Formats: sequence, C-alpha cells, structure tokens
Amino acid sequence: MKLEWSEKFKKSWGSTPSFDELMALDGQIYRAIARRKTFKFERNGQAYFAKIHQGVGWGEILKNLIRLRLPVLGAKNEYDAIAALTAINVNTMTLAAYGQRGWNPAELESVVITESLEPSMSLEDYCADWRLNKPDFKLKQALICQVASMSKRMHGQGINHRDLYICHFLMKEGALEQFANGMDICLYLIDLHRVQIRDKVPLRWQVKDLAALYFSSMDIGLTKRDLCRFIRVYSNETLKNELTVNKHFWQRVEKRALSLYAKHGIQ
Repeated sequence: MKLEWSEKFKKSWGSTPSFDELMALDGQIYRAIARRKTFKFERNGQAYFAKIHQGVGWGEILKNLIRLRLPVLGAKNEYDAIAALTAINVNTMTLAAYGQRGWNPAELESVVITESLEPSMSLEDYCADWRLNKPDFKLKQALICQVASMSKRMHGQGINHRDLYICHFLMKEGALEQFANGMDICLYLIDLHRVQIRDKVPLRWQVKDLAALYFSSMDIGLTKRDLCRFIRVYSNETLKNELTVNKHFWQRVEKRALSLYAKHGIQ
C-alpha cells in the first residue's frame, strides 16, 4: 500500500489520515462512472476535490488492450501527471493526498485528492459569448499565447493530455484583475485522468491534442489571425517557416478537428 499527503492537508484533516478514511470520503458529486467518482468536500474550512477508484475490472482492461491502448487503472495516472506538469511549470492542481492499495490490476483501490481551484471559470465558459461580444484584444492575445505555450511545454516534455479541450483550462477568480494590473494571465490545466507520459509524444497523440483544442474553440469567433498566433507560439517559428516545413502536420490537425466538429458539433 502507498499513502502520502501534504502537510497542509494533514493539518486540515486534524491528524494522520488512513487509507480507509480517505476511501470512505464523500461529498458533492461532480461525476460518477462505474467504479470511479469525483466529488468536492470540505475539511476544516478548506475545499478539496477527490477522485476515488474502486478498480476498473478485467472487462475494461481487456477492452482497452484489444484496442491496443494501455488502460488507466486508477488514481496513479493523475498523481503522476500532477507531478510531471508541476515539474515543467505548467500550472495544474495542487496535490493534497494520494493512496493506492492492492496488487490485482483489475481491483486496485486508489484515491487522489487535490486542493480546490474554486472559485474559477473554464475557458469554455469565459469565451462562450466572444462571437457576439468581442473580447479585449490584448486579453484574447494573452489567453491564446498562454494556451499555446502550455501545450508546447507539455508536448515538448513528452506529455499529452488526451482530452485537451478549452473547458479543461481554468482561470481562478482574480486572474482578469491581475492581468489588468500588468501581470501575466494565469491558467490551470485540469482533468488529468488520461494523461500519458513518455520520452516523446507520438505524432498522432500530438495531433489529437491540438485538434481537440481547435475543435473546442471553433464556435467562439476566433479569426484566422488568432489561429496563426497560436501556431507561431506553439512552434516557436515564423508562420511562413512553420507552414512550409510542417504544412502536412497542421493539415492533419485541421482535418481531425473538422471531423470532430462534424461528428459532435458545438451548440
């Protein structure tokens, strides 16, 4: 069994938490699927989010293996992703506690607890009315550059998200005021359940991440100039050089994004 916690969480808990106590936690449910649930709870005035895994079962493991995919067995994936992103200065959640118990891969019990980022707003919600109400130009520029920079840093260090939609970038309360006062805009990347970490991100997973970003921003009124700005920051090249050398790569990104849009659309 593995069990660890931050000193801040231990102080908030009031004692040393046990694995069984953490697994028995409950609160305001945000998502519940099969043997996994995500919920918010409070402890001595501090808000936290917890994900509890009760084992994925052999059926889920076999289904993934048949599709030539490594199954996500529990909370360790998110635990590793938080550490990896923090190490490369990509803002994400702050780990409060983590535990795992068992040896059978289908029946692993695990829990990951993070400090709440609330009050906050996702980019999807913040940008929802941009098509009708044009945002401040400098702010829009800053947000595009920040998303591109975070994505570049992540992919450059062998990390891909697998669900890199704009709804998974959060702005904490006060971020806009800080930007108005001359500070950099600060975003946090969340929902790390399916993150993959390797020495190098395979091309198809890099395309998948970028296509997800493009797809999820198609209805917020971005211009061609906005898209070009993203490409320049992400590639760290002039637009002319990047679209000459990696033309087919960006065509693949666009094709996949358009396919997603045709399949799912955004209302």
